[in-house]
Amino acid sequence: MIVGKTDKYMELAQAKQQIDKLSEELHTYNYAYYMEDKSLISDQTFDLLLKELIDLEAQYPNLKRPDSPTQRVGGTINKAFETVQHSTRMLSLGNTYSEDDLLEFDARVAKELEGQSYEYFCELKFDGVAISLQYENNILVKAVTRGDGTKGDDITDNAKTIQSIPLKITSKLSKLEVRGEVFMPKVVFETLNKEREEAGDDLYANARNTASGSLKMMDSAQVAKRKLDCYLYMLLADGHKSHEEAIHNLENWGFNVSPTYQKCNSIEEVLNYIHSWSEKRHELPVETDGIVIKVNNLDQQELLGFTAKTPKWAISYKYKSENASTKLNAVTYQVGRTGSITPVAELEPVLLAGTTVKRASLHNANEIERLDLHEDDFVFVEKGGEIIPKVTGVDLSQRSGNSKVITYITHCPACNTKLSRKEGEASHYCPNILSCPPQITGRIEHFIHRNAMNIDSLGERTISLLFEKGWLNRPSDLFALTKAQLLELEGFKELSATNLLTGIENSKQAPFEAVLFGLGIRYVGKTVAEKLIEHFRNIEALMAANFDELIEVQEIGERIAESVISYFSEEENREEIERLKSAGLQFVTTANEKQSNILSDKTFVVSGVFMNFSREELKNTIKTNGGKVVSSISKKLDYLIAGDKMGPSKKEKAEKLEVRIISEEDFESLLNNNNQ
Repeated sequence: MIVGKTDKYMELAQAKQQIDKLSEELHTYNYAYYMEDKSLISDQTFDLLLKELIDLEAQYPNLKRPDSPTQRVGGTINKAFETVQHSTRMLSLGNTYSEDDLLEFDARVAKELEGQSYEYFCELKFDGVAISLQYENNILVKAVTRGDGTKGDDITDNAKTIQSIPLKITSKLSKLEVRGEVFMPKVVFETLNKEREEAGDDLYANARNTASGSLKMMDSAQVAKRKLDCYLYMLLADGHKSHEEAIHNLENWGFNVSPTYQKCNSIEEVLNYIHSWSEKRHELPVETDGIVIKVNNLDQQELLGFTAKTPKWAISYKYKSENASTKLNAVTYQVGRTGSITPVAELEPVLLAGTTVKRASLHNANEIERLDLHEDDFVFVEKGGEIIPKVTGVDLSQRSGNSKVITYITHCPACNTKLSRKEGEASHYCPNILSCPPQITGRIEHFIHRNAMNIDSLGERTISLLFEKGWLNRPSDLFALTKAQLLELEGFKELSATNLLTGIENSKQAPFEAVLFGLGIRYVGKTVAEKLIEHFRNIEALMAANFDELIEVQEIGERIAESVISYFSEEENREEIERLKSAGLQFVTTANEKQSNILSDKTFVVSGVFMNFSREELKNTIKTNGGKVVSSISKKLDYLIAGDKMGPSKKEKAEKLEVRIISEEDFESLLNNNNQ
């Protein structure tokens, strides 16, 4: 027995040594790649080292370090984010678009400091989401959103997936807090919107809102895929005399600080800095909307103090959004695959922010009415953080006295069906789902998307040709196409026809989640499809699910549940699924097959953080052993599995209803005892 224990200790010691070695190596490679733009090893080698560490941590979960690089890939699930009080308020800054206001600000600073010499520190103002990072003994322990400035949401698991936020630093302080801005790089935002456009989904409006929404996603693995970035710009810790010194400390300790800052000895130098970045800022990887000017000396900051809402020692100068005036030639209307109607302003071409703009978004009927658009108006077009330029106003000085008001269309521009508008929604819809050409071709384009059936040999032009011939009116028609039909199409030869038919046949092997995503149910994207399938396993169970059963599924809210129920209530959709089944498509998943029925008829709520399981792993274990996971506590609940940091309200409710509360160890015993 003694020898066995010794062997176990040696095994643990060796495992710890290897975990520490891999962790340090991966930290070094990560820092070099993301902070110094150096690739010390190949991507393949890095991935192999990371996989080795993941496997070791899975085998020895108690040895996982709090700064483990494996946290970069995410995987933690949060149903709710805990509210955290900020140590000091995260204040807003006073804003101005006027250089005269900056001169007045400088005069007030000079007056308050009564003859003391002073200098300013200037930084670009990045268009992102404010965040507070807390470190203890050089390890990141908490990340909190700005919230209302007094308290925010604990998003630590999501923040750890951001590669430029260090999990471990090199300061000599036992505790410190750093504040900065999380943002989505322009290129990432553009790629994400391109993917959404190809999938037929609505485009995200701007990078800032997308970054904000990403930080509040429940699955940190999905946050990791968003490739967010972060610049740090404030250190809350004793031991430095100026903001400049604090910034240099942040750089030395491993934080990502934008190198665009500058110390200025006068307000004239500040104005020169502002002018120098008015155009250069467009070359940066992140959207910027202004400059932050701070008194550099921290003692002087304290002397100047605060108003009720803003610091007196800092101000934000905002660049005016670039805009131009041009003639409105027409308003056209686009029909999406879900029937949504989008109005677009067709413009006389105008140069704006370095690109020629010919079209601009008008969003919806409410916006057209708000702008009071008339035919042949001259309109102001703005391009800020928006992916598509937008019309912001009308130049009334150029309006003709007899021009007609533009009224929103009442019928679909493609099929002439009367449009509908749901109560509480801004958009109009064409209800002619079965016969409206853009909806039909749009659904088929979505169905063949690479995240769905992945038929890459079939494009928009071919879909249009097949639709015009009357051979392709719904996705299931793809599987009835013949070589003779394809050879009738312009541009098709023997080889191209064979390749397309091979691609269609191969698509039958696509997994159930790809098929479900491909059906194009409104609000059911790739991730939602995966969650639904993980829960319901096959199409019959999903089609039979009621509202309450749907919203029990992780990340499924009321809007998605109503959309799923509405989709399956349509007879044509149910018939289409039968046609796709007959064609040989996959409508059942084999992932996580049931292992036993030992938890049959037992219901569980999982809450908190666990040592040996992630919450998702715990839920999967329950399901694969016959149990059911629910989200709310009721008298009918059998067990509440309580982990660390579980919300007190759940515990109180469970105790009040006399629901049995068990630990992770109790759950493992329950499984093992039933298995014996």
